[in-house]
Amino acid sequence: MFDRLIAYLDSVKARDPAPRSRWEILTYPGVWALGFHRVAHWLFAADLFFLARVVNHIARFLTAIDIHPGATIGRNFFIDHGFVVIGETAEIGDNVTIYQCVTLGGTSPDNGVAGKRHPTLGDGVIIGSGAQVLGPITLGPRSRVGANSVVTKDVPEGATMVGIPARQTLVDAADYQKGFVPYGTPCSERFDPATQQLEILKCEVEQLQKRLAALAEEREADTPKRKKA
Repeated sequence: MFDRLIAYLDSVKARDPAPRSRWEILTYPGVWALGFHRVAHWLFAADLFFLARVVNHIARFLTAIDIHPGATIGRNFFIDHGFVVIGETAEIGDNVTIYQCVTLGGTSPDNGVAGKRHPTLGDGVIIGSGAQVLGPITLGPRSRVGANSVVTKDVPEGATMVGIPARQTLVDAADYQKGFVPYGTPCSERFDPATQQLEILKCEVEQLQKRLAALAEEREADTPKRKKA
């Protein structure tokens, strides 16, 4: 157990250059929230739902991080800072990183049956600050979600999503090959939340221009046929 704790602390240090020692990492609210969740999840699995909720509320009070006891979380999960909400049926793989103010939220079932309502995150997923991942969708392994993005559809493996609603964007090969990218996307103007909407609008204009050009070509092709008729 001690070896697993050391390995976990080292995995956090590999993703966060701020701490000078493992002892410092032990003060992180995300580390404490995960520790409380392990206890709450064990109680939840034993059908001790009330006790699981008590542990959950204590953790939320102390860390400002709300992880439902029913959520399933893999190894080396790291919440950098706090104010994160993770729903009951969320499933999180290994080596996942989430930054502050992220929500793994659920959808309201229309048929009255709870079921799977929250996202599934593959191994190595990174979610930037302020992002909202909603519904029973799947984020493929090593996928990344940029800051303030809203994801409501499945994300392919290795994809980088930005914007509202989130859309896949191309990433420079030098950035894509990096093992870990803080906040999920490179820190450049292209991925600045203030310019993401403009980039999306540019893409939409380009698509409309292509569509208009195609329609114009079809119309020109049909004109000689009409003259003969």
